[in-house]
Amino acid sequence: MKNENEHRTGPAKITLKFLASHLGLSQGTVSAVLNKSVAARSIPQHTQNRIRQAAREFNYRPNFAARSLRVRRTFTIGVIAEEIGDAYGAKVISGIEAFLRQKNYFFVTVAHRHDPYLLRSYSQLLLARGVEGVITIDTSIDRQPVLPTVAVAGHREVPNVTNVVLDHRSAARLVLSHLRDLGHTQIAFFRGPDSSSDSGPRWKAIQEVSAELGLAIHPKLVVQLEDVSNLFGLGYQPAEKLLAANLPFTALCAYNDISAVSAMSVFRRVGRAVPHDVSVVGFDDVSWAFFSAPPLTTVRQPLFEMGTVAAKTLLDNIEEHTPFVTEIALTPDLIIRESTGPRPRSR
Repeated sequence: MKNENEHRTGPAKITLKFLASHLGLSQGTVSAVLNKSVAARSIPQHTQNRIRQAAREFNYRPNFAARSLRVRRTFTIGVIAEEIGDAYGAKVISGIEAFLRQKNYFFVTVAHRHDPYLLRSYSQLLLARGVEGVITIDTSIDRQPVLPTVAVAGHREVPNVTNVVLDHRSAARLVLSHLRDLGHTQIAFFRGPDSSSDSGPRWKAIQEVSAELGLAIHPKLVVQLEDVSNLFGLGYQPAEKLLAANLPFTALCAYNDISAVSAMSVFRRVGRAVPHDVSVVGFDDVSWAFFSAPPLTTVRQPLFEMGTVAAKTLLDNIEEHTPFVTEIALTPDLIIRESTGPRPRSR
């Protein structure tokens, strides 16, 4: 016979069996609702509400090990990033985590740092650990993966891969129209490093939109960024190279916020004030772009949203909730701050 106090407060460890008994329902019904399975769709809403309320009341925590064995699933996702600590990847991973937490999924993150050997090794390791799908961040995929995969900033059409990308043509039009409206026609550019999967598509979009707007791109005002060990120095040498070309320019369109901010420090050191002498535009709108000196005008990528969209799309692919799509494009915004201003008058 059950102790009355136990029936009111529950046993020390709340189990699915206890919840089902307390509610007068079958374990299968309770499990379907709490695990958000397809079977839950046929359960009346008021019954689902009762089950969730009881789970909250008794602070029920599902036994994922038992759940995995029962349905032969791990409910685990692999996340492959170029680097974990960078501002771009961290924001995307935050979006992934927020969505997966709601769906009771775990995720395992690895960083390959653009090392092909590490990338292959980690891919095999995640597969061996039983992940059900993979999300990649700023990582080029050139062959069909075994598992359902979503590539954030992926641009190659590969079977079994959904690419979540930014609309780079819209981004290029926002930046170049802003600079043109301020009177800038002599614009310098930082091209992204070859290791970044966004580099090629972004530069292609800039070239196409520049031609449409009648803005000429001078080859000597285009500097290729290279991978560096200290990311915050990404734009130092390129800015110095740009100045050494000894060609007039009144604006710089940088590949990302890091290279933009480091270039501004070089301009400041040689006496070129931003934006009075040269306007600077970044890309990404990472958290500290607002606190740069001056605050940085930049293209805002919806990085958190890209993470949540990637996670939702992957789970939909795994559980076959929606038809497979090859690409999802998100819209950027131009955040105008104090690093851009009217073209300076000739001195």
